Amino acid sequence: MSKELGFNVELPLSFDTAVTRVREALKQEGFGVLTEIDLRAAFREKLGREFRPYVILGACNPPLAFSAISADPSVGLLLPCNVTVEWLAEGRTGVRLTDPEALLSTVVLQTDSSARSAVCGAVQQRGPD
Repeated sequence: MSKELGFNVELPLSFDTAVTRVREALKQEGFGVLTEIDLRAAFREKLGREFRPYVILGACNPPLAFSAISADPSVGLLLPCNVTVEWLAEGRTGVRLTDPEALLSTVVLQTDSSARSAVCGAVQQRGPD
């Protein structure tokens, strides 16, 4: 059985409202949004194809990122943490957050697992309620 790569939440909100709320929630937990990829616009521009509203937010919590990269510089390949916001239907939006423990368990790191677990635990405490 494969482990889920993240946490899924469905919100009874419009897409635009959900994106705003997700950004606010990330900020409250100490995460800044470093990147925003609008897949709908990218697919339209690059492929000439239509797609539902879907954005990928690249979020970073500087103290946690510093701890993780200090413990093992290769962790930088996994940053920033991705959060997706996806239109499901009118008034329904899906949000997915990366599970750091699941993601890091897929790679061999240079550091001991106690340092990894400490950082993953701190991120998971800030996850969805």
